[in-house]
Amino acid sequence: MLIRIASKLVFALLLILPAMTKADGPAVGATVDQADTAAIQAVISHQLGAFHHDDGQAAFADASPSIQQIFHDPDTFMQMVKTGYLPVYRSSHVEFRDLGMIDGKLIQQVYMVGPDGVAVLALYEMQRQPDGSWRINGCSIARAPDQGV
Repeated sequence: MLIRIASKLVFALLLILPAMTKADGPAVGATVDQADTAAIQAVISHQLGAFHHDDGQAAFADASPSIQQIFHDPDTFMQMVKTGYLPVYRSSHVEFRDLGMIDGKLIQQVYMVGPDGVAVLALYEMQRQPDGSWRINGCSIARAPDQGV
């Protein structure tokens, strides 16, 4: 019972994390170029691959410093993903959709199918780091609208 409540609290926290965290790097403009788009999709793909291989170190490395500070270590981060983000943790199909600004944040939309066969739309908040690289600064998921891939 206590684990179920804790899992729900962690899930609720993750839904509001993108709103709570501030960008550590330079501000992102309203547009990104093709190289940025490719780099953003590569980071998300890398993290999804790390989840599939249960590689907490690699998955945690793709999270922004703000997210790393909240979860402290790869094990805690992975436990949160396993309990609150099963469609992301074990996606069976991934399709990158729109990348653009939503409420002043750069969001990559990713359509994916979870292990239960239910399609979700994951909204990844991306954050440019001082060295120009990209990291994931939060993710929220919602059931995807009915449509084929």
